[in-house]
Amino acid sequence: MARPAVAEQALLVDLLILRGDVLGRIADYEQAAGLAELLVCVAPDDGAAWLARARTRATFHRFAKALADLDAAGRCGADQATLDAERAAILQAVGCYAEALVLRRTAAERRPDFTTLGALAVLEAERGEVAQAERLFTEARRRYRGVSPFPVASLDFRRGLMWLGQRDLHTARAWFDVAVQRVPAYAPALGHRAEVDAALGARDAAINRLRPLAAFSDDPEYAASLASVLSDAGQPVEAEQWRMSAAARYDELVVRHPEAFVDHAADFWLTVGGDSDKGAPAGSWNHISRATRAPAISTASSRPADGLPTSTRTTG
Repeated sequence: MARPAVAEQALLVDLLILRGDVLGRIADYEQAAGLAELLVCVAPDDGAAWLARARTRATFHRFAKALADLDAAGRCGADQATLDAERAAILQAVGCYAEALVLRRTAAERRPDFTTLGALAVLEAERGEVAQAERLFTEARRRYRGVSPFPVASLDFRRGLMWLGQRDLHTARAWFDVAVQRVPAYAPALGHRAEVDAALGARDAAINRLRPLAAFSDDPEYAASLASVLSDAGQPVEAEQWRMSAAARYDELVVRHPEAFVDHAADFWLTVGGDSDKGAPAGSWNHISRATRAPAISTASSRPADGLPTSTRTTG
């Protein structure tokens, strides 16, 4: 069991990650990572410290190091179900769906509650099993017994992402709206809602949603999206301002957190960034790095996972 002081600091790490998720603030992720590093230094015999650092490392896509931290947390007595939940999230993030599915299904069979069913719903959605995911999303929401709006808003957002991936824009919009109704400042849901607006031709609505996000969030994806929509709407001057802002921020983040941002930067440079020479090398680097980062893990002896996947990227 974690010592009280360590447990409090580990909880603060989780809350900072949550705030980063909701508000689209990379600075919160970085603060959480710094606190988790300090925790491991001062309490190397406490599993909660290693678990906290594993979560922050996974947030920045440092998956191999996150897995090493989970192993250390296990040696320090961390709860096995919690460890397996984090492992399943990492497996999911690197596309090892078959291995993750074993963990998610076993957990849902043993304890069919909001967290286990919701986690399985998200995985099935990512696998393209839409009908199965829909059933699980509905059942998970029915079983929610908490009072916080954040878990349900997150689940609704992921449901919207599934339908966005299916190009059912109207259904995706409905679920993004539900998520925003629960958490009005939910940046990823607002950002994807703007994406749907733009795709449906409602450019003014998309611009109005994106402007405050781009101004407040330090994630350049919102500025890049705003630049793109403004350009399509015939507003090149403001579009260029936001394009330059996104470019400078991507350059900074690729240096600081390459595993998490080089693919997004490559996409930016190859599209609204307008520099294919700069984008192509970044995309090649990311393809190689993803292949070398993907963990080779056997889950045969793992206990089931519990809980929704941890976030690995602020905008989903």
